Amino acid sequence: MLGELTDLGPFFAIRAHPRGTPPVPPWRPVTELTGPSRVLRARIESVRAVLATRGGLAATDVEPRAAASAVHLGMVARMTAPALGAAVLGCPLDLRPNGLWWQDVIGGPVPLSVPLLADGRAPADGPVTADWDRRLLEELVAPFTAAVAGESRVSGRVLWGNVASAVNSAAAQVAARRPDLAPAARQAARRLFASPLLRTERHPPGPAFRRSSCCLCYRLAPGTPAAVCGDCVLATVRQPDCES
Repeated sequence: MLGELTDLGPFFAIRAHPRGTPPVPPWRPVTELTGPSRVLRARIESVRAVLATRGGLAATDVEPRAAASAVHLGMVARMTAPALGAAVLGCPLDLRPNGLWWQDVIGGPVPLSVPLLADGRAPADGPVTADWDRRLLEELVAPFTAAVAGESRVSGRVLWGNVASAVNSAAAQVAARRPDLAPAARQAARRLFASPLLRTERHPPGPAFRRSSCCLCYRLAPGTPAAVCGDCVLATVRQPDCES
């Protein structure tokens, strides 16, 4: 099943480690990111520097908010994709922060590793848990989102818009790689969108989804159409409206 997840795309790929063992570098505990921390602040600054280099800008030209949102969007995409994929494939995946590991690398999907089950089986060898959506959003995504908000001036509407965008994107990737799983992927996305945490989103998941906020990436190149994401609210409203 872990191989089937990998086949869905790089954001779905997941590794496994023995439950209860401490992470060995370069692996680190995800709990570093689920509360205000030096590690999260350093991650945001590292991404800020990379964004500046890629854009030919000075680091001070990249708004801390844009860097923080980029960190958040990348991580929630990494968290939601394997959870949605596992639900679609009908297998469990323990993404609770206390057992989840990550690697602090820049560029590409962040490596993630989940704990093995108690009997040593890979976490994709049994039935999916009934409350996988609540566990994902309330126990992992919400604390991480609150931590990013605490380290930056990014509004909750923008951050939860990032989550909605990541969920919709994950379902679209499943449908593209495995058309036979498209109905189940859409159902899983709708289940996540039904959470009160995503109540600010006005549009349901699907090909026509458009988020109700902006991830702030356009701030890296104001006035450049290519800097606006495909599902961004900026396609229909003026720029000042996107940041509320």
